[in-house]
Amino acid sequence: MTQIIVLPHEELCPDGAVFNVAPGMSICDALLQNGVEIEHACEKSCACTTCHVILREGFNSLAPSDEVEDDLLDKAWGLEPNSRLSCQARVSNADLVVEIPKYTINMAREH
Repeated sequence: MTQIIVLPHEELCPDGAVFNVAPGMSICDALLQNGVEIEHACEKSCACTTCHVILREGFNSLAPSDEVEDDLLDKAWGLEPNSRLSCQARVSNADLVVEIPKYTINMAREH
């Protein structure tokens, strides 16, 4: 099992979170299954940037992003060199420290 540490996020996870997940699961699915309601406006189809996360630890353990993800990441708010779309990044055997950016760019959000 791989440990994911989620840094505190004012709205989604005020106290942060720590949980274990099986390798191979997307970071987005891991967050959602453990009560961290990260946005995923495109239903995890790699068509938006609402599930953008920053890996503070463990970035190099992930498989490289593909061209489609890289193109979308260029549009993400708060992009950093260790940013990924959580719907595309799959957990490996290395523990991760995940930061969810304060803002997302969601053109379809209704509330």
